[in-house]
Amino acid sequence: MAQELCQGFGPQTPRDIAEAAGQNARVFTLAPSSTEMNLCNIHTHTNAEHKGPGFSVFVNDSDYGGYACNDTGSLTEAELKDPTDGKGAFGKVKPGDTIEVHWVHTSCDVQPGEGLGSCLSDACANPQLRVEAQTFLVVNDADALDFNDFGYEGNVVDGLHQPKALPTGTGDPVVFAGSTTGPSYTQAKCSPLQVTWSVRPQCAKVDISSLHAWAENGNVFNETWSHGVRQLVTAPELLAPIN
Repeated sequence: MAQELCQGFGPQTPRDIAEAAGQNARVFTLAPSSTEMNLCNIHTHTNAEHKGPGFSVFVNDSDYGGYACNDTGSLTEAELKDPTDGKGAFGKVKPGDTIEVHWVHTSCDVQPGEGLGSCLSDACANPQLRVEAQTFLVVNDADALDFNDFGYEGNVVDGLHQPKALPTGTGDPVVFAGSTTGPSYTQAKCSPLQVTWSVRPQCAKVDISSLHAWAENGNVFNETWSHGVRQLVTAPELLAPIN
C-alpha cells in the first residue's frame, strides 16, 4: 500500500542530491552564506540521511539506516579496529560507519547550544536556517581528519559564532530548499521548518578517536552520540527543484 503523502508543507529533506527535479511549489528565500549567520548547533547522524555521488550505498530503512560511503567496503583491518572496544565517549558510531554531520546556522542572535531549539529564541521564533552538511567515513586512523578541527570552542568571527572550519575538498556543495530531518519525520509526517541546505557530494575519512575526544572534552552542544536518520524523500511533490 502506497504511503500517503503529507499535504500543504514546503519542500522536505533528505534527498538524492544528484537528482535536481522537484515539484514542490512552495518557495522561500534561501538563507545567506553561513559566514553571515550564527552557528547554533553541530550534530551527527548515522548513516548519511542524504544520498549523494560519494555515499550511495543503501544500508536499510531503519532509524539507523540511510546511506553509507561508497568506499566502506575497501577499508583495511587497521582502519576498522575499534580503539575503545565499543566504549568510546561518542556513542552510536564505530570504525566503518558513515556519519552525516550538520553544522546548523541561524539568523537569530543566539548562543550555540543543545538541539535545534538553540537556533530559535522568544525574540526570533521564525529564523532563516542554513545547514552545512558533510558525510564522513569513520576510521581508526590518526592521519584521517580530526573532527575537532571543525568544532566550535567559542570561535567568534566578526561578531558571529562560527565553526573553526568547514570541510573542503569534497566537491562543490549542492544548495537547495528543504526542511529539518531526523527519524521522527517521514513522507507522511513532514517537517514545517524551512531550511537552506548546502550538502557536499563526496565523503571524507574522519578519525574515530577525534569524535570520542569531541564528546569527552564536553562540547557546548551536549552531543555524546550520533542520531538516527530520516529516510530519503523521493516523492517529487515533496522536493524543491535544485537550480
